[in-house]
Amino acid sequence: MTETLTPMMQQYQRLKREVPGDAILLFRLGDFYEMFFEDATIGSQILNIALTQRQKIPMCGIPFHAAENYIAKIIKAGRRVAICDQTEEATPGKLVNREVKQIISPGSVVENTLLEARRNSYLAGISTGKGKYGFAVADLTTGEFRVAEFLTERDLIDELTRLTLAEVVVPQEWRDKLNGMQLPFVITLYDDWCFEYDTAFHSLKNHFKVQSLDGFGCELMTAGIGAAGAIVHYLENTLRRNIDHIQVLRPYSSQQFMVVDHVTRRNLELVEPASQSGKNTTLLGALDRTITPMGARLMREWITHPLSDIEAIRERHSVVAAFLNNTQAFFALRDALKPVRDMERIIGRMCLGNGNARDIQALRDSLIALPVIKQLVGGFNLPLMIKIEARIHVLPHIIDLVNASISDEPPLALKEGGIIRQGYNAELDELYTATRDGKEWIAQLQLREQDRTGIKSLKIRFNSVFGYYIEISSSNLKSVPSDYTRKQTMVNGERFITPELKEMEGKILGAEERSRKLEYELFIAIRQQICGSTAMIQECGSALSELDVLSGFAEVARMQNYVQPVMSVDGALNLKESRHPVLEQISVEERFIPNDVLLDKDNCRLVILTGPNMAGKSTYIRQVALLALMAHMGSFVPAQSAEVGILDRIFTRVGANDDLSRGQSTFMVEMNETANILNNATARSLVILDEIGRGTSTFDGLSIAWAVAEHLHNVVQAKTLFATHYHELTELCESLPATKNFHVAVREWNDKIIFLRKINPGGTDKSYGIQVGRLAGLPQSVIERAKTILCSLEDGELNEEGQSKLAASSKKKREAGAKIPPTSQLDMFSAGKKK
Repeated sequence: MTETLTPMMQQYQRLKREVPGDAILLFRLGDFYEMFFEDATIGSQILNIALTQRQKIPMCGIPFHAAENYIAKIIKAGRRVAICDQTEEATPGKLVNREVKQIISPGSVVENTLLEARRNSYLAGISTGKGKYGFAVADLTTGEFRVAEFLTERDLIDELTRLTLAEVVVPQEWRDKLNGMQLPFVITLYDDWCFEYDTAFHSLKNHFKVQSLDGFGCELMTAGIGAAGAIVHYLENTLRRNIDHIQVLRPYSSQQFMVVDHVTRRNLELVEPASQSGKNTTLLGALDRTITPMGARLMREWITHPLSDIEAIRERHSVVAAFLNNTQAFFALRDALKPVRDMERIIGRMCLGNGNARDIQALRDSLIALPVIKQLVGGFNLPLMIKIEARIHVLPHIIDLVNASISDEPPLALKEGGIIRQGYNAELDELYTATRDGKEWIAQLQLREQDRTGIKSLKIRFNSVFGYYIEISSSNLKSVPSDYTRKQTMVNGERFITPELKEMEGKILGAEERSRKLEYELFIAIRQQICGSTAMIQECGSALSELDVLSGFAEVARMQNYVQPVMSVDGALNLKESRHPVLEQISVEERFIPNDVLLDKDNCRLVILTGPNMAGKSTYIRQVALLALMAHMGSFVPAQSAEVGILDRIFTRVGANDDLSRGQSTFMVEMNETANILNNATARSLVILDEIGRGTSTFDGLSIAWAVAEHLHNVVQAKTLFATHYHELTELCESLPATKNFHVAVREWNDKIIFLRKINPGGTDKSYGIQVGRLAGLPQSVIERAKTILCSLEDGELNEEGQSKLAASSKKKREAGAKIPPTSQLDMFSAGKKK
């Protein structure tokens, strides 16, 4: 087959063999990227473009200038893309040399148009070693690189789902584990030996140019080093990326953060809404007042990684309080942050060779803002602000370099000229002058030729095919001088050249070509010079993002009347007049009613909360969890006052969801989540439960709910809010000393209910389900029939056999041949054994 292929297709086949099998090779041909063979078939389906053939070879192509949009579609389809570019100018009769410059995978996208500015795009790695699970994560767009180790697989999975991962690189042994979980990222299998400690250590040592990893504080993290080294090997060797801007590997521990698993993040709607209602119902949406994309990404990180270290939390709270107490400095700082651009991603693009002149200008504009920001931060004598101020580096040499070298309005393209400012380079200025003088000479020549020939419509024009030429209309051809040489005949005239014009064309085009080449070389040198300060620019970006988030906390606290929570190590969770941070901002139908909560170890660690549907039980228990989490983030909270003891985890069991892909019913999912809570919660955890046991029969569900409540109170001793319709659970307060009953108050009027949204002490024995059904629009006949059945059940209760007396009576009537109305299918109320 190879012998029958043209030299160009043989070149294509050679390059295709060099890239991973799942990568689609985009092969540069002139103004297009072409795909051939199987890549063309797959690419045409993904991109919905025409599939053609040439010499029986399938092929399809995309325009070079619009390639990013097409690449984005291929990446979203879970495929990698190999970019093959021409490395030299085309020469007639010679095969153009081509090379694969980079391979783009979902976790290595750096192009602005393919990224979300307010989200990180992480590439992660997983390994195992010495009984631990190693985890490393890198953001190629910013240079962030972190490593951790986990003791259990469950903790590792929680971290995988907590971050915004685009791709995870794993050894072969993890293929089946992760594929079965349907996680929201691409899984890339990589050679096992790349995760082995010796290979991984060697990859990291070579990249960072160090003899050991002691300086990074991760020398003993055997499993973590395996994951981190595999990422470096994958980026450098498989994806062919320059990752010089990844300059630090930072270890972190799960002990630094409160654990918030994916179930809790989903139930509390921390960063993603539970429904597509169009409203932003997330905590992120309620709290995010950040100004920069860097701050927005860090805000998301802080919400999913609340702190567990009390001193670190207090440091954040102190900064927010200082902003609120010094409004002049606070507003000045917020204004100073406004011109700051995405410094982290700008320097990342520049180090990767993708940054253009406008990126350099945006970086300069950000650096110009730093002296004022640094001065303002220095005015706050607080531990955290002192640390932040030390990471803000004023870099006047970069500002001066950019001002001296880059033109005011540079183009996006790097090789078309117009980037470098006049006066920066003497040789370039000479070429500029030659080009400018040559074009002025052309203009003067046009005037002279118009006078000499008497042809006032004579024009000297230029195009890339013919160069400069004299254009004369058909009506004036009789006046053409004899020294003109015909070059091309047009419909309405002809084009001519002269020896004089041709000679000047060579000078002009030669100067333009040399100037464009020199401009590009100068620009690359300027970019490399700026990249020499990458570490300091990255530190500045990190510091400014913290300032952005903390000042955003102060802004939302100021606007929404939040208070500073008092943090304690083993204290109670005591919230006075607390409010839901999301609903109070988006609810316009009714005023939000504040409520109290007090959970402590000895007197009230288990709250049994009863009340009707729609009254606000779920809202209340979620509200408590959200405020506890906000306090651990470093945010103020919506309350009159707040005391928050440090928590290790927040657990939630809310709502009814099935998992059909894994063959699990709604009740099985509920039991799995409940089991996870009972097996992992501690006395320092906060647990919120909503309707445990509703997916099975009444007595089964009640028994499970009762046993779960006892276990949480007696064994786990976690702070627990238990919302339920099982009114029988209110009896637990008689046997469990640290249990209290509360209910959501309602008012009955004309057979209707009014929701008061107030949490009051004591239990309730009514759920008002029929009234809620009326509000939902159930037919009146169904409402009336339900009332009749309810009265019968309440009056009849149970017989000696454990059956509903009404159900047993109905069964006897059927056996006696009596007619039962169709709506009286009362076997569903049977609580006895099946016969």
